Amino acid sequence: METLERIVAEHPFAKGLKDRDVKLMVGCASNVRFDAGETIFREGEEAKQFYLLRQGRVALEMFAAPRGPITIMTLEDGEVLGWSWLFPPYRWKFDARALELTRAIALDAECLRNKCEQDHDLGYELLKRFALMIEQRLQATRFQLLNVYA
Repeated sequence: METLERIVAEHPFAKGLKDRDVKLMVGCASNVRFDAGETIFREGEEAKQFYLLRQGRVALEMFAAPRGPITIMTLEDGEVLGWSWLFPPYRWKFDARALELTRAIALDAECLRNKCEQDHDLGYELLKRFALMIEQRLQATRFQLLNVYA
């Protein structure tokens, strides 16, 4: 039987975390699922959690009138959805929509921020992982822009 602790520990984002850190994260975690076409969050809403994607695909979108929603990135199994929970004012900068049945682990933002305040080693470890992810996504966006304007 799969436990939440094992699922989180085996997610690529958590690989190499100390068991103690995984246990702290699991204290803020829950299983969630989104049906195809379901909106996960909208730009401007409070970022109350982030997600470790286990299965499925999620489109990050922005609205551009009169064109409508534009997909700027598609996330898949093993990726992380959301970093706005880390930075005040804790509001989503994009929309997120499940493209197919998507299963994920949702981590409660306030719970995890509190644990990071109490345990700076955990906070630093998570911040390093999010910084790497943000850097990788900025590079991907850079290559997209080069393809569009080249």
